[in-house]
Amino acid sequence: MSDELGSRVKDDFFHARFKAFLNGVQAALTGRPDTLLSYDEVKEKLRIGGPIYRGVQAVPIKRIVGSLNRYQQFDRAFLPKKDDTAGRWQRVDRAFYEEVSLPPVVLYKVGKVYFVVDGHHRVSVAREQGQEFIDAEVRECSTKINITPDLRPEDLEILGEKVNFLERTALDRIRPQANIKLTIPDGFSRMLEHIAVHRYFMGLDLKRDVSDAEAVAHWYEAVYLPIIRVIRESDILMDFPGKTEGDLYLWVLDHQRYLSATGHNLKPPDEAARDFVQGVEE
Repeated sequence: MSDELGSRVKDDFFHARFKAFLNGVQAALTGRPDTLLSYDEVKEKLRIGGPIYRGVQAVPIKRIVGSLNRYQQFDRAFLPKKDDTAGRWQRVDRAFYEEVSLPPVVLYKVGKVYFVVDGHHRVSVAREQGQEFIDAEVRECSTKINITPDLRPEDLEILGEKVNFLERTALDRIRPQANIKLTIPDGFSRMLEHIAVHRYFMGLDLKRDVSDAEAVAHWYEAVYLPIIRVIRESDILMDFPGKTEGDLYLWVLDHQRYLSATGHNLKPPDEAARDFVQGVEE
């Protein structure tokens, strides 16, 4: 039985490595990395806080997307990428078949995803064996944005800009229901410029100083939302797969800037959005 089990765990590791190889080939062909997220990089880009101990929990394995320090040894599906992990991986796999109880893994939770601090091989084997949950000591880190399992390494730059945007504007506190999403690099920086210009003209109209919070709230209600409502009513977003309402907001204002530069009068946000929609549909 021991020899049979030894052969079985070796075969399991071979199949896991082969699947990791295929994932790597697909990643190279598509240009989409299949790497785990680095906790340190996420911490730096998104300026997360914590961690705070939350006790032992049953964690969905599909939400474990990164690692504290071994993100180069496993791919995004937690398949082993290196042969030198074979010994430890097979020992954990053997424990699975022998129904040996292993200690909980240790995870950092950020938003809706988890990063492995300790227990990479246990997560890898559990996922390969089809487990949906794994027992884990969870330490939760605070974050201003909602991170989901589909987060990719290339998304971090834009999300880092979003964190800066929220820290500068406090929009998440002023309008908690607001959840602006962008795929355009420097988009949030451009929105900060829009708010600054909006604040300037508010001050001229009101003949008084306008606070940051007042300017942000008025920009959101009087500029951003009217454009978004037109976008939603027109269903134009369906014509731009992979783009967001926030992206189209930026395009509407780019269109306005172009018209202004060519001698046309500026229009209210909702009218500008309708002109943009009409131009796309034509």
